[in-house]
Amino acid sequence: MIEIKNVTFHYSGLDQAGLCDFNLSVTDGECILLCGASGCGKTTVTRLINGLIPHFFKGELTGDVYVNGLDIVHAEIMLPAYAPPEFADRSILWNSVEQIEKARDSQLAREIEAALPRELSIEQQLALVRSYVKDNFVDKGMCADFAIHDKGTGNPHVHIMLTLRPLKENGQWGAKCRKAYDLDENGQRIPDGKGGWKNHREDTTDWNDKGNVEIWRAAWAAYINRALESAGRPERIDHRSYKRQGIDKIPSVHLGPAASQMEKRGIRTDKGEVNRQIAADNKLLKEIKARITHLYRWSKDEAEKPQTQQSSLTALWEAQQQLNAPRTRTGKIRALQESAALFSFLQANGIQSMQQLHEKIADMNSCYYDLRGKIVKAERRIAILTERGEMWKQYNQYKSIHKQLAKVKPEKREQFEQRHSRELILYDAAVRYLKDLKDSGEGITPKA
Repeated sequence: MIEIKNVTFHYSGLDQAGLCDFNLSVTDGECILLCGASGCGKTTVTRLINGLIPHFFKGELTGDVYVNGLDIVHAEIMLPAYAPPEFADRSILWNSVEQIEKARDSQLAREIEAALPRELSIEQQLALVRSYVKDNFVDKGMCADFAIHDKGTGNPHVHIMLTLRPLKENGQWGAKCRKAYDLDENGQRIPDGKGGWKNHREDTTDWNDKGNVEIWRAAWAAYINRALESAGRPERIDHRSYKRQGIDKIPSVHLGPAASQMEKRGIRTDKGEVNRQIAADNKLLKEIKARITHLYRWSKDEAEKPQTQQSSLTALWEAQQQLNAPRTRTGKIRALQESAALFSFLQANGIQSMQQLHEKIADMNSCYYDLRGKIVKAERRIAILTERGEMWKQYNQYKSIHKQLAKVKPEKREQFEQRHSRELILYDAAVRYLKDLKDSGEGITPKA
């Protein structure tokens, strides 16, 4: 969906407006034709939609431009040194990518989506993205097409589209993979029994290496932290999970844009409820840990002091009176209840000395960490099962649309796909998720 609201744009150096109070709405599946006399603003409209204004064509812009609900703050193509100059035109680049592929199911590009720190200005965000894309992708030989989106709802992010074929030094597309012969222990080719040789295909680049995901994520975190430091900001990020960082904390569930907007409007969602429970659990466990740690240190110090003839019960009671000397009637009643609870705890555990008390608290501390580990594991499992349940629900919800597509006549297929693009995209996403889950050996249906 494309929506342009009350847009006025003046090109730098020109008195006349390229557009004046312009409005346009294009819904999913709708095709429109821009027509009019030369100079009426047709080209300006296409530049707005493609994010070229006001970043490549400078000027003064007022109003809002949204594509699929997102405000394109900046769009740019970055190319390796030996790429054809005409690839700087988005349509020429991606038409060339599509034309070189022969297989019907060829993968044309790789998309990376990354969140941008809200603490940085748009200029700082743009410098961050350019630096990251150049060093990690363009310098490796990829063509990169990126767009920064920010709807003003606190979720600025960047979409990066990358080409998959390497470019030759003459500017022509190279091969994605090549044939390599299997060799025996002597380095000789192995006959396949059919008059040929056993072989396999191998990539011509390492761009499809699954290890790149970790490398690119780590690099993104490093680039963001450097940008935050340069901007004088104290915030820092880490691409690793809490578990890998050694942080004993339950991770929250990613809400996603739909649930986030509903929560902001005061509508409680299932994901929001899970996150609220996780936050409450983290707070409670943090308080328990703090209390046990305080008791552990205090009992250790007391146990190391010279022992007196006074019993531990009396010493503990006197220490408690010194720390909490109540003045009100309510305070005295509460102090008496705490003293009774302390006496009951010591008597039930057979504690007669400070050393015994310290040993008991040390054991409680150990039990806390064991219990904490079990709770974290259970919460993570709940989060995983919640996500699987949602994807399973999404698959069943849009399966009927996919079945209808298979029955549509070829001449009406494109129209059907445009009309139901959202449902088909969500269905395909659910299918890929469940397929990956199945390939990994996990159960598809969300069973505990």
